[in-house]
Amino acid sequence: MSDPAISAVLTQLGSILESQIRQEWRLVMGVDKDVENLKKTLVAIDALMVDAEKKRVKEVSVKLWLQNLQEAVYDMDDVLNEWSTALLKIEIEGLENFTNPRKKVFFFLNLPCFCFNRVAMRRDIAIRIKKINGRLDSINTDNVRYSLSSISSNADNMEGPERPKTTSYVDVAKVRGRDGDRTNLVAELLKESGRENRAFDTICILGMGGIGKTTLAQLAYHCGEVEDHFDQMMWVCVSEPFEELRVAKAIVEQLEGQAPNLCELESVLGRLRDYIKGNKFLLVLDDVWTEEYERLEPLINSLNCGAPGSKVLVTTRNEKVAKIMDSSILRLGELTEQDCWSLFSQIAFSERSQKECEELEDIGRRIAKKCRGLPLAAKTMGCLMRFKNSAQDWKNVLESDTWDLEARKGIFPPLLLSYYDLPSPVKLCFSYCANFPQDFEIEADNLIKLWMAQSYLRSTRNVEMEAIGKEYLDILITRSFFQVKKDKGRDGVIRLRMHDMVLELAQNLRSESHVMEIDRGLVLRINSSCGKARHLTLIRSEDFPLPASIGNIEKLHTFWVQSFYDSPPIISEVDKISPDLLNQLVQLKALDLSRNRLGELPKEIQKLMNLRYLNLSHNPFWELPETVCELYNLQTLKLVACDHLRRIPQGIHKLRNLRHLEIDRTASLKTLPKGIGKLPSLQTLTKFVLADSVSTDGEETICRIGDLNSLNTLRGCLKIEGLGHVAHADEAEKAELKNKKYLADLHLDFNPQLQAGARTDVADALEVHTDLQSLHISFYGGDRLPHWMTSLTNLRKLRLQDCPTLSSLPPLGRLPSLENLYMENMHALKHIGAEFFGGSGTNHSTQTNGAVAASSAAAVIIFPKLKKLKFSCISSWEEWEVYSKERGAEAGNLSIMPQLSCLKLSDCSKLKALPDPLLQMSPIRKLYIHNCPLLQQLYHKKTGEHRMKISQISKVRIS
Repeated sequence: MSDPAISAVLTQLGSILESQIRQEWRLVMGVDKDVENLKKTLVAIDALMVDAEKKRVKEVSVKLWLQNLQEAVYDMDDVLNEWSTALLKIEIEGLENFTNPRKKVFFFLNLPCFCFNRVAMRRDIAIRIKKINGRLDSINTDNVRYSLSSISSNADNMEGPERPKTTSYVDVAKVRGRDGDRTNLVAELLKESGRENRAFDTICILGMGGIGKTTLAQLAYHCGEVEDHFDQMMWVCVSEPFEELRVAKAIVEQLEGQAPNLCELESVLGRLRDYIKGNKFLLVLDDVWTEEYERLEPLINSLNCGAPGSKVLVTTRNEKVAKIMDSSILRLGELTEQDCWSLFSQIAFSERSQKECEELEDIGRRIAKKCRGLPLAAKTMGCLMRFKNSAQDWKNVLESDTWDLEARKGIFPPLLLSYYDLPSPVKLCFSYCANFPQDFEIEADNLIKLWMAQSYLRSTRNVEMEAIGKEYLDILITRSFFQVKKDKGRDGVIRLRMHDMVLELAQNLRSESHVMEIDRGLVLRINSSCGKARHLTLIRSEDFPLPASIGNIEKLHTFWVQSFYDSPPIISEVDKISPDLLNQLVQLKALDLSRNRLGELPKEIQKLMNLRYLNLSHNPFWELPETVCELYNLQTLKLVACDHLRRIPQGIHKLRNLRHLEIDRTASLKTLPKGIGKLPSLQTLTKFVLADSVSTDGEETICRIGDLNSLNTLRGCLKIEGLGHVAHADEAEKAELKNKKYLADLHLDFNPQLQAGARTDVADALEVHTDLQSLHISFYGGDRLPHWMTSLTNLRKLRLQDCPTLSSLPPLGRLPSLENLYMENMHALKHIGAEFFGGSGTNHSTQTNGAVAASSAAAVIIFPKLKKLKFSCISSWEEWEVYSKERGAEAGNLSIMPQLSCLKLSDCSKLKALPDPLLQMSPIRKLYIHNCPLLQQLYHKKTGEHRMKISQISKVRIS
């Protein structure tokens, strides 16, 4: 089927024609008339789109009409991209030539030829616009044959009164009708193994799509009893195509915190066996499809070294999967009519008055009944009806003929109804997700960048475009088109996943969406129109080489080679991408070649002039060709975990549209080119490297700390490496970090360490904005922390690492928002006392109307929001006190870490005891003590003198 929301694209194209072309085409005869005719045709077609979208599901002729329209729109978009790119190239290269004394003479000598080529280009593009105009006229005329009518859509009016309340979320995590299933599943997981030949039992949740298998598994997985029962817990989404190495690495990643840099299955499985040996584990294999036991067998055999009582929990639609894995089966049936209504009404009636609920209840119950007991259907319809206010709107949904499509393969009526109700631009963004493989997870920010690359988000300002993308994403989330989870390893990172049935809907909304398996190691997912591929996902596994060429991809807009390799430790183990393949991709807007073991990027990359998104992460590049800097439209460049990367091209300052440069986890990258500080649109810079050298001709070519001065629009995460090269405080002040109010996460790395006194002055000069949420300080050589630390009232996470001369701590207990605190490798620290918790001057008294309460007995809250506290490798630490002896009488007024749930201590060999007030007042649920001999002796389960002091803690692990 056609790309949805063509009307939004047409409106955007009309806007481009009006604003960009009219000003530049006065030398071409008749172009004004062509532009006006094209605009009228676009408006006329736009009015037909609502009716066409409804009819295309049943009428093949309308489907073909939409396909032709889609192809014409794509071609129009390509023409406009070519024109705007040519203008941008002329502007940038002209400026480069004019400002470079060596090129000025050459530039002016060639100016007449330059003007002639510009006029010739205008005429060529004008002719192509004229041809597309004729095609659109023909398409518009054909609408009479299909009886298409002009229908307005409330969903298209983003500013109207029915606009979705995207910031008001409903708690849809409350599950209805699964209490008994949850109880039974938890009991099975906690039950000791009754089998002698295997160390683990397998349990299978079996049921149809949308029935709630994954939700039930999540309920059990996050149950406190289950978490306390197992030593190790792992969750992996298996899906199709099943790739043994990917699944094994995903499991090890859950245990290590990062994917292992291994390329052989047996090596990864060996690492897995080392981790789980002798430990009681729970492994969830979500969404298993493969029936080939020989492909599962190596993984299953590797799990046998776990401790008795270990469990493997599988979710699947296929009963054969349960049988080949020798599982006990928990069959999941439909919800009862009452439970289905309860789930639906919980969402649909949120924020409504009692009167509204009573007026809509009868219609609502009839809609809920149509959901046939499927939780996904009830949840989807609840989210849809939440934004419908009148009884007539509810009746229209109830009586829609879309419900009659239930038997049609790939069409799920509740999802289709919710899709129809989306604003047109949001439909377009949703349909793009048809490119994703099954069960694929993507970062929310990354998805917005891909939408921007396709020009689905229109605004004159970069920041506004990001905001529009977040708004569209919020709408899709509130309508249950995405499942959301936070990445545990990275604070604040939101990851999105589409339910299988939602993905099937997106793929059915593509004009020609199909999967083609060329070989066991190579699968193509093609989204095309009129036989011309526009979006291509190549799923590469095993050791299948990258193809040198692919047929019929000249008009491709997205090319994604999905693989599962990490950057290999041996640089000789690399692959290549053919220059011939790049030469085919001249219309490309988004290219993802991450995790493909590429050791070189051909200079022909410059041919991809329309490219806006380039992901080369997890590849062993040494360097990128300078021609990358001729991709003038480039908005996003991702080079994450390119371990061998040593340099960024010097001409990067020419990428004036670059908004996101992600270069974190690039250990070999020791300098950045001077031009980084001159990128006017830059919003993301994950790493800023400082060095201590200049070029041989005396011209400064690398970044200094002062080059951060102008980058005040940076947001997200930033790591500044090499602060040890900053010798003076006045030099550090030039960075003006306090003006970077949009930064959320900052890492200050003071390697190489110099004199302690100098480091303290430099650290004081690096004052940050008070809105900062996460701070990491490493390799700091000062004897105290910077003075501005205690002013960070919004700080939620603090990590102090490798600070060998730090002998005292500031009053961190005063930080009102701190939730996570980690300290490691601080060998000069011998005592932690009252100064750490807030000192003798601490006064967090209860306030009334902004004034501190007069009563001297007011409670003092120390670390009011701290949830996780970890100390590691503090070798000289001997004593830990909450308050000094002379202030002990005031202890009754203290509230110490009232939200602390997890305390971890490792390699603190001299620490004598944990503070009694901390153990008595804090609601610690998890306590881990590793390689702390005095603590191990004191709190030993059987012989520990103070074991009773931690008896209230539900999960204690001492090793």
